[in-house]
Amino acid sequence: MKHIKHLILGTAFSLALLSLAACSGMSTQDKGTVAGAGVGAVGGSVLTGGSAIGTVGGAAVGGVIGHEISKP
Repeated sequence: MKHIKHLILGTAFSLALLSLAACSGMSTQDKGTVAGAGVGAVGGSVLTGGSAIGTVGGAAVGGVIGHEISKP
């Protein structure tokens, strides 16, 4: 069981590093869209009690808001 926890932790850390590298070529507006979608997904999930529709809807609304706020 301890081995599995270390494997999961190592995988999560590797994915986090890869996701940070993927954002290096993004514009400010793209980063705002992604951040808005992430925040919206978490908010939608919390407000609807973990509903998949609420999570996806929150991500869509958050992405649009993040895109509009970060316009140059």
